[in-house]
Amino acid sequence: MSTNTKFIYPRILLKISGEVLQGVNKFGIDINSLKKIAKEIKLVLNLGVQVGLVIGSGNLFRGSTLSKIGINRIASDHIGILSTIINSLAMHDIMHYYSIRSYVMSAIPINGICEAYTYKRAIKLLSGNCVVIFAAGIGNPLFTTDSAACLRGIETQSDIILKGTKVDGVYSKDPKKYSHAIFYKKLTYKDVLKKELKVMDLSAFSLARDHNLPIRIFNINKPQSLYRIVTGYDEGTIITV
Repeated sequence: MSTNTKFIYPRILLKISGEVLQGVNKFGIDINSLKKIAKEIKLVLNLGVQVGLVIGSGNLFRGSTLSKIGINRIASDHIGILSTIINSLAMHDIMHYYSIRSYVMSAIPINGICEAYTYKRAIKLLSGNCVVIFAAGIGNPLFTTDSAACLRGIETQSDIILKGTKVDGVYSKDPKKYSHAIFYKKLTYKDVLKKELKVMDLSAFSLARDHNLPIRIFNINKPQSLYRIVTGYDEGTIITV
């Protein structure tokens, strides 16, 4: 890829679901999935794009799921928070393997394992072209990693939230269950609320809307999809005012 290629987003906040890290496995982390994501990120870093990263925990333990089997909801969410740290450390290690400078910043202090989050420090690292992996959500139960992505995106003055999933974008219904599901190329915040589309949880979505932070949903498993987005290609679904 040419380093002279122009990009339209100087700083992005990339949100990746835990299920993406799961790959072909039913549980845990697929090393090949980690490597693919690291390669995708390196492509945009080579352009000069600054990357913040939030990873979900659905491949390990999700708080809402654990609470359904009888574990206290607060304890369940704490387990989910710890799972995001596990995923972040795994991604950090793979990035090191590919010579990508990265830092893990946790919303809860874990001395000796990762750095505590402060927005000023995060902005300084991003400005120095380091990938900052934001772990532990926002540090509190009852909030999803979608909320963490939107909050960190706002705090670090990111230009867009890019949510990498296993589907091509936003549909009217689950495309895996309904073959006639309608794919939306472009939506407004009002459209999402009116149609009750499951883009991300309402708290996270409202946060992005209130700060006019655009959201793009795309398939991270498509090779070079992230590169195409930052260079202006209309990939996935864009949500704006």
